[in-house]
Amino acid sequence: MADVKLSGVHKYYGNVHAVRGIDLTIADGEFAVLVGPSGCGKSTLLRTIAGLEDPDGGAITIGGAVVNDLRPRERNIAMVFQNYALYPYLTVSENIAFGLRARKTPEIEIRKRVSEAAEMLGIGNFLQRYPRQLSGGQRQRVAIGRAIVRKADLFLFDEPLSNLDAQLRDEMRTEIKRLHHEITTTMIYVTHDQVEAMTLADRIVLLRDGKIEQQGAPLELFEQPRTGFVAGFLGSPSINLIPATLKTNGPEAAVVFQSGGELTLPSAKARPLASMDGRDILVGIRPQHFSRAGGPLRDGVVSYSATADLIQPTGTRTFTTIRIGGVDAVAELQAHDVSSHGERIDLAIDLNRVVLIDPASGLVIA
Repeated sequence: MADVKLSGVHKYYGNVHAVRGIDLTIADGEFAVLVGPSGCGKSTLLRTIAGLEDPDGGAITIGGAVVNDLRPRERNIAMVFQNYALYPYLTVSENIAFGLRARKTPEIEIRKRVSEAAEMLGIGNFLQRYPRQLSGGQRQRVAIGRAIVRKADLFLFDEPLSNLDAQLRDEMRTEIKRLHHEITTTMIYVTHDQVEAMTLADRIVLLRDGKIEQQGAPLELFEQPRTGFVAGFLGSPSINLIPATLKTNGPEAAVVFQSGGELTLPSAKARPLASMDGRDILVGIRPQHFSRAGGPLRDGVVSYSATADLIQPTGTRTFTTIRIGGVDAVAELQAHDVSSHGERIDLAIDLNRVVLIDPASGLVIA
């Protein structure tokens, strides 16, 4: 196993500055997920760590050794790609063992490692099949098996689940998470899917335009975003952003919507806003922070009456579109909290967890 350290890493493609001075340390045994929209530099950064791309500046250190000048096979890494890259004329067993045979590993050791990997990944019964005889999920397990028999210091995953359907993605996320718990090797995983990032990562590294926007534990980024971009990227359905103006009076503060109406903020949110009276803001309320009102409301939770303009039942939850502050917003409610379009519903909004964003700078101010 090994830690990974990037110091001032840059990568250019002609005039395109794909990676812009990345500084990042990934601890030994950590599962780090690089996530962000298309074109943010996450795959380029992963390929640079792997040695498939040469950095145009900065240093890459794996296990305490600078590897900038080392070829990929000299870095003792294993990589799993989006496409399975299996040899169609080799059996599952032969595909998993291919890299070991290329390194002239003794045959008895090859059989032992292949058997252990296949058992761990649940493909022990498929060792004599060919890739064409496997499902997409089984092929991806073979690709992962080929990587883990290497006993590498570092595992790199480049969007390995994007070719699978929704159910298989769920299954493979569980398998990869379990795999990390079992082998405790440092892993770096690239995805554009924020659900994958949240469920897999020990630490999320959210990239934007070749730079790190924010990094930290999944719930830290979800609950304490530093920018509106982070708040909007993480969470499904996305956070509701509602234009408003701050109204402050000593230790008290409220958000006044442009279409009329206001919500009084709890004291913990209001305290740092005393000098911002009249300031335009975006009020970020996550769909999960709405609920159907009923009984006494605790501190920081306010009531709001709305009409259900659209309902989208999922079985366990119902996504309900309402109007708040003159814009459409989504409230995530219990399955039977709302039954029909046009129904008038009383909601509770947890303002303790609201995010207030400066629209000019994009920074979270409270």
